[in-house]
Amino acid sequence: MYEFPLSPATVEAFQRDGAVCIRQLFTLDEVALLERGIERNLAAPSERAKVASSPDDPGWFFEDFCNWRQFEEYHRFIVDSRVGSVAAQLMQCERARLYHDHLLVKEPNTRQRTPWHQDQPYYNVEGWQNCSMWMPVDPVARESTLEFVAGSHLGPWLMPRTFLDNQARWFPEGSLADLPDIEADRSRWNILGWALEPGDAVFFHMLTLHAAGGVGGQRRRRAFSLRFLGEDMRHAPRPWNTSPEFPGLAEQLPAGAPLTHPLFPVIWPRN
Repeated sequence: MYEFPLSPATVEAFQRDGAVCIRQLFTLDEVALLERGIERNLAAPSERAKVASSPDDPGWFFEDFCNWRQFEEYHRFIVDSRVGSVAAQLMQCERARLYHDHLLVKEPNTRQRTPWHQDQPYYNVEGWQNCSMWMPVDPVARESTLEFVAGSHLGPWLMPRTFLDNQARWFPEGSLADLPDIEADRSRWNILGWALEPGDAVFFHMLTLHAAGGVGGQRRRRAFSLRFLGEDMRHAPRPWNTSPEFPGLAEQLPAGAPLTHPLFPVIWPRN
């Protein structure tokens, strides 16, 4: 029995479009718990943290990864909330395994966009049954929210590039097709996006093209993302550094192996 049963239409929309919005999935207490964890994370970033905005940006775009074992608030949110139940339903799986967490903070006046990209080409996993959750702890206006090209998860893998200087540091140049210039004519694409309030979340496939704008001068945009693996996902070691990296994992899990490892605990069904 799922803790937050989804309608068949919601699951169908995720499978068709590669992205859905689920309103008020999380309670105010859960949002507050996560907010405390985010502030602790900002005060003590990990060695994986990075600034994704340029030095001349009047704001600040900060990211950090894989901290659920360092911050109790993250761990409690992941295991105690209904997020695993929702992920399993959207992936159409009986089991949802955590892949990693990802903190994304844009301070007021950050003009740096999150450029259009797919997530899965940056990763060390292959397979179809996956999803990501992205939720803010601050209200997010439509112009600053995450947005998606509907149905793009059904297409090919596209070249992953660095956000600031557009370099191909993962797959070799020319080995994957480049992303289309979506911003050149947005009317050509079915672009989905939702203004969000704390408690709302969007879920999307790791191959869905997505992007986000900067933020204005009045509010922060603190967002927390979780990645989930379904039953057909397999380890895909790369000869380059993935984002995030999992040092030493290739020596423990061969290529093609299920992600049965303490780094990737099953969070649904509950133990």
